[in-house]
Amino acid sequence: MTAVDIRPLEPADWPAVERIYREGIATGHATFETEPPTWDAFDAGKAPGLRLVATDADGAVVGWAAASAVSARPVYRGVVEHSIYIADRAHGRGVGGVLLDAFIRAADVGGIWTIQSSIFPENTASLRLHERRGFRTVGIRERIALMDYGPLAGTWRDTILIERRRPS
Repeated sequence: MTAVDIRPLEPADWPAVERIYREGIATGHATFETEPPTWDAFDAGKAPGLRLVATDADGAVVGWAAASAVSARPVYRGVVEHSIYIADRAHGRGVGGVLLDAFIRAADVGGIWTIQSSIFPENTASLRLHERRGFRTVGIRERIALMDYGPLAGTWRDTILIERRRPS
């Protein structure tokens, strides 16, 4: 396992975060997005206390996690949808586990009772990572969206909806 440090994501991290996001987009199995958002859009849409980066021994950002509220309604204040991305060069080194563990701790401390995400069925590494940390499959969203870029353009995609409930 690679030694990594976890810390809050800062605006100065954006170039590295954006690069890692682009690597995920290029796989065709990480997001429906075709381009990363701007820093301003990312900053406006992500919960301030739930933005983390993983850095390697040299201080380089090798992964990030962030979450958005699922609804503006107060009744859903403890429910977020999260994303986690690991740099291509750090895959298979345990970075995702360390980062997701830290994210879960931050969510628990922050009063979040449900963390959810939608993952493409082909992204088996992400599904295993989440399952090992107590996430469960809620359901499969069949033909939820039509891919409009890359080699999968014109293809309907399913996603697996997963969630983790904070222990009582």
